[in-house]
Amino acid sequence: MPEFRYVARELTGKQVEGVLTAANEREALGALSARGVFPISVTLAATAQAHKENKRRRVPARLLCVLYTQLSDLLRAGVPLLRALELLERQTRHTTLKMVLQEVRDQVADGTRLAEALRQHPTVFPELTVSMVRAGEEGSFLEDTLKRIADFTEHQEELKGRVFGAMAYPAFLVVVGSLILVGMLVFFVPKFEPMFDRMREDGNLPWATVALLAVSNELQRRGWVILIAIPVLFVFLQKQFEAEAGRRRFDELRLKIFGIGNVVRSLAIARFCRVLGTLLHNGVPILNSLRIAKDATGNRVLSDAIGEAAEHVSSGRSLAQPLAECRQFPVDVIEMIAVGEEANNLEQVLVTIADKMERQTNRQLDLVVRLLEPLMLVIMAGVILFVLLALMLPIFNSSSVV
Repeated sequence: MPEFRYVARELTGKQVEGVLTAANEREALGALSARGVFPISVTLAATAQAHKENKRRRVPARLLCVLYTQLSDLLRAGVPLLRALELLERQTRHTTLKMVLQEVRDQVADGTRLAEALRQHPTVFPELTVSMVRAGEEGSFLEDTLKRIADFTEHQEELKGRVFGAMAYPAFLVVVGSLILVGMLVFFVPKFEPMFDRMREDGNLPWATVALLAVSNELQRRGWVILIAIPVLFVFLQKQFEAEAGRRRFDELRLKIFGIGNVVRSLAIARFCRVLGTLLHNGVPILNSLRIAKDATGNRVLSDAIGEAAEHVSSGRSLAQPLAECRQFPVDVIEMIAVGEEANNLEQVLVTIADKMERQTNRQLDLVVRLLEPLMLVIMAGVILFVLLALMLPIFNSSSVV
C-alpha cells in the first residue's frame, strides 16, 4: 500500500510529522483522527507519488484483450483466481500492467472482490469492465463475462481503427497541401515582387496579386508568431474542451457538422446500444446499466439525454418512450427498442441495433471519405491555381500593354 507523509497537530498544540501506510488518502485521514491528532496536510510520499504517476499511464487495448481472454481460459480450466492472476502478472512485460496486476492480486489475496480490486485502477479498467466483472462474480459466470469483455474491447478497437484509418488520407492531404502552400508563399512568391513594383506604383497591379503579396509579406515578417500561436491555440482549446461547458459545446458542434454529424451520432448510439445490451445480458440491472452505458457514447449531449431517460425509467416508464422524447435517436431505433421491451428480449435487440447502425455508419463513413478526398484535391488545386493566376496576371497585363 502507498505511504503518506503527514503534518498534524496534537491536542496540546504541538505539531508532529511522520509517514503512515494506508490504502488511500481518506483512510490515512481516518488513521490520524483515530490517533487523536488533527491532520493539517496529508500527501503521498516520494515513492508513492512516483507509484501514482505510473498508475495514471494507460494500457493498450490489445494487451487488455489478451489479459481478459487468458484470465477467462485459466478460470475455465479450473485454475484458482489468485493463481491465475499470479501467472498473468509473471508473464506480462508491460510495466504498468504488471504493477496493476500485482496490486489486484494482493487485494484479492486480502479478501477483496475482483471487481472492487479492478475499480482501484480506473485508467486501466473502465466502469463498464468493473460492472460486468461484478455481475459475473455475483452470477457465477465470470469466465463467460471476461470472454465477452475481451470480444467487446476488440470490436471497439477495430471500429476505432477503421474510423482513424478512413480519415488518415484526407488528413495527409490537408497537411501536405498546407506545407506546399506555405512554402510557395514564403520562398517562391517573394521572387516575383521586384517585378511588380512599377505596376504597383502605377496602380495597375491586380487585386489578386496585391492580396497574395500581402499574405506573403505577413508570413515572412510574422511567421514565427503564427508558429507560436498555433500550439498555444491548440493548448487553449484543449483546456476549454476539458471543461464541462466546453466539452458540451464541442459535442454539439460535432453533431451539427454537415456529413460528419450523422456519422458521429450513429457511432455514439451504436456504442450505447452495444454496451447496454452487453450489460443487460450479463445480469446488470437496467438502471445501473443505463448509468454506465450513457457514458460510453462519448458525447455529452447524448449522455445527458440518456440520463434524463433513465430518470423516467426509474419512475416506472418504458425505455423507448423517454428515448423518443429526447429526439436524439432515430425513429427505427426507438421502434426496435419498443418491440424488444414488449418481447422481453431487449438485450438481443440492442446488440442487433448496434450491428445494424455500425454497418450503416461504415457505409456513411466510406461515402464521406470518398467525397472528402476529391473535395480536398479540388480545394488544394483551387488555392494553387489562385497563386499562379495572381503571379501571371501582371505579366499578361504588361504584355498586352506592350
